[in-house]
This record gives sequence, C-alpha cells and structure tokens, in this order.
Amino acid sequence: MNFVVVVHGGGASSISKDRKERVRQGIIRAATAGYNILREGGSAVDAVEGAVTVLEDDPEFNAGCGSVLNTNGEVEMDASIMNGKDLSSGAVSAVQCIANPIKLARLVMEKTPHCFLTDQGAAQFAAAMGIPTVPREQLITERNVKHLQKEKHEKCAQKPDQQKNLGTVGAVALDCKGNVAYATSTGGIVNKMVGRVGDTPCIGSGGYADNEIGAISTTGHGESILKVNLARLTLFHVEQGKTLEEAADLSLGYMKSKLKGLGGVILVSKAGDWAVKWTSASMPWAAAKDGKVHSGIDLCETCTTHLP
Repeated sequence: MNFVVVVHGGGASSISKDRKERVRQGIIRAATAGYNILREGGSAVDAVEGAVTVLEDDPEFNAGCGSVLNTNGEVEMDASIMNGKDLSSGAVSAVQCIANPIKLARLVMEKTPHCFLTDQGAAQFAAAMGIPTVPREQLITERNVKHLQKEKHEKCAQKPDQQKNLGTVGAVALDCKGNVAYATSTGGIVNKMVGRVGDTPCIGSGGYADNEIGAISTTGHGESILKVNLARLTLFHVEQGKTLEEAADLSLGYMKSKLKGLGGVILVSKAGDWAVKWTSASMPWAAAKDGKVHSGIDLCETCTTHLP
C-alpha cells in the first residue's frame, strides 16, 4: 500500500506576501512530519495527529498558538480526529489553555466511551490525563490581537464576512495497512461569541474517515459546512462512484450555491489517490507521497520537492 498524507492550513481570503513563505514552509513541515511517521510504520491516526500538532504549534495558522480571538479577546479551540478502521472518533470544543487540542481529541477517542467533550468537562479530562495547561497569553499572538481590534471596528458579530473567517488546519492519511484517518483543529472565527462552536469538532462536517471510502478534512465557513455536512456529503459522492475531484466540486458547489458558503477540502481515497479543492481565494496545502511533497497556496500553483 502506497501511504500518503495530505494537510491544509485553512481557506483564506488572501495571504499577505510577507506571510506566504512562512505559511508555505509550515505546511510542508507538517506534511513531512506526517509522512515520516507513515514511513516509519506509524498509523494513519499517528500521522494526522502529528501533522496537525505541527500546525497547532505554528503561530501562522489558526489553531493552537495561532488561534483567533473571541469577542472577549480569549482563545477557544475546537478539534476532532477519526480512525477509518472502526469509525472511532474523538472531539473537543471551547477548550482553553491547552497547546494541542488535537492530542486531547485523540485521548477522548481512545480513553473514554464518548466521542465529544466540551469546555469544563474537556478541561477536567485533560487534567486527569496529565495534559499540562499553558498560560492564556502563550496562545495569543500580536497579529490576532490586531485582527480582533480591526474586526470589532469594522462590524458587529452578526454579519461576519465569510471570506475572512475560514482558518482551520487539517490532515488526512492512508497508512501501509490500508487504514485512513483525519484530524482537524481550529481557533474558530475572529470576534465569535463566547461558546461558539463551528464545524471542526463535528464528525461528518469538519471531517470523516472510513476505510471503505477514504478520509476528508474540511475548512471554510463553519456554519455553512455544518448545514451541509460537508465532509460526509463529499464522501457520499465518492461512494456513488465520483472521482475525488468530482465529489469535492459537487459538495463545495452545493454549499456555495445553497448558502454562499466558501471553503475547501482535502481528500485521500482507500486506494491512495488524493485531491485538494477549494472555493475560497486560497488554501495552503501539501501532499506527501512516494518520497515527494507537492504543495500550493493559490489556484493553479503547485510546487514539488523531494523529501530527504
């Protein structure tokens, strides 16, 4: 089985020139980390968790230490993970003061009888599992403080600009045993109401994985993604015999026509094919397979490099 990992750094309206190279390097670093786990015999779940952890630790991305701020100027993060082998899933929402929500989501999947823990319950479980807390300030970047100030100045939270609020990180993988998995993590949307939860931790919206079909991680306007169950909808089209690209175009097109919702998806099939598609202006992505990493940010732009 030809193993593969694909990662995304979130749909975006535009990425400034000074950030573009940092974003590109970050996304390649995450794909390489996931690929190295697979190359050493690790599982698809290990690979997607590893890749997403790299992105949560990178302040350029809206997850972990780069998370956007809610209306109170606080970080509240959501994450989910799924194993396509047995559909086991783990998710957390509205978590604070934790560096890597994706690791907590995996612990929910593997150490509890539940799929989803939120807020205080998630915090208590994290403490019980020995996950250290980090100071609130450690997750807040100067860029996101300015981002919140700008958003508050421009408009109230009732009419968010869908183009601005698309940041998420995610990964999908197929391992050498033929198992697939996905992981998705986010800080949500800037200036969101306290307690707002989007698509990212919701199985079937923020992602899905089933060995019989493949795996997907989504990004985009969370409320729109939730309303169409974007992840499962896309895999449904794959089940119906569509190619990965056709399935992605159909589901993203439906979300756009029905709700004016923009977003993006990364997919891997049970056969090891992969695809990346988006309707937002850009979506940083990278795919590692057969000793090469392919990457891009804007439409019609792909770079290929050999992995060490």
